[in-house]
Amino acid sequence: MGDQLAGRTALVTGGGSGIGLAAAKALVSDGASVLIAGRSQEKLDAALAELSPLAHDGAEVAALSTDVTDEDQVAAAVEAASELPGSLRIAVASAGDGTIGPVVATATEEWDRIQAVSLRGVFLTFKHAGNAITAAGGGSMVAVSSIAGLLTHRFMGPYNVAKAGVDMLVRTTADEMGAVGVRVNGVNPGIIRTDLVAMVTEDSETGRSYLDNSPVSRFGEVEDVAAAIRYLAGDESSFVTGVNLPVDGGQHLRRGPDYGEITRALYSETVDGRILDT
Repeated sequence: MGDQLAGRTALVTGGGSGIGLAAAKALVSDGASVLIAGRSQEKLDAALAELSPLAHDGAEVAALSTDVTDEDQVAAAVEAASELPGSLRIAVASAGDGTIGPVVATATEEWDRIQAVSLRGVFLTFKHAGNAITAAGGGSMVAVSSIAGLLTHRFMGPYNVAKAGVDMLVRTTADEMGAVGVRVNGVNPGIIRTDLVAMVTEDSETGRSYLDNSPVSRFGEVEDVAAAIRYLAGDESSFVTGVNLPVDGGQHLRRGPDYGEITRALYSETVDGRILDT
């Protein structure tokens, strides 16, 4: 365990599982106090059991049930993180959600839900954590975006648009907040083994569309992304801001995946540009 982040506190949304939990582990292991926020109390409790043994030298870990689409709850999470030992210097906006289906068959309510979790949630985290980090003397904010913000993913329209919005939000916030000592960056993971994409396997049509377009042809692990987040959160990246870093085995050099196989299984008619029955 290291102490490079000793005396600093981090807020990690979506910290109960997947990339968020892996990022929290990386931060705690290097000496930070960490508050994880997420919707599922069960996941948060299980995550705390994994994080607690990693805390050292007076650092603490905590959790707070939080809906990142609710501004008051996000503000409360930032306040709770600020009460942990150290000063709030790091925020990781990892909460997000996706959906599958053609644009022409996407319910407006589903569109709004994805934008709320995957884009509004990052905005609210940046807004409230950004103010707290500024008051503490500066630090770093990192958004978990996606390669879907860079390349089209067929039949994932709401998610694609939300993540493209996150990428622009990262750049704009970085441009605004550099003057007050707050760096803002993002990571763009490719196919990573998480619950969100558990239906995609290496031998599926969708999985092969990822592997065929990745120079480093394998599925990523959450630790691959956590290492990038840890770098962007710490002093090692003190001259880096406004960057959306692909962590995707090089897939951004080629083309995005095709979710047609899964879409055809969910919709009763052909999926290519037609209005469908569900």
